[in-house]
Amino acid sequence: MQPRSVSTLDRVMARACGFCPACNIARKKQQGAAFNLVKTVEKHVCPFCRAYERVYGRKAHEPLPPL
Repeated sequence: MQPRSVSTLDRVMARACGFCPACNIARKKQQGAAFNLVKTVEKHVCPFCRAYERVYGRKAHEPLPPL
């Protein structure tokens, strides 16, 4: 089974996850309540976190790569 291709809607939803306060805190701090919430909810509940994973190839709680 081939992986699902990334649609325009996926990109828009992933961008929304990029602006989500809880996800941003989880990516930056890597600990605490926001991190645990995002880590628990991303796969099961949040469509924005799932789109983020499809578009960027990493979980919504994982830190951003260094520049």
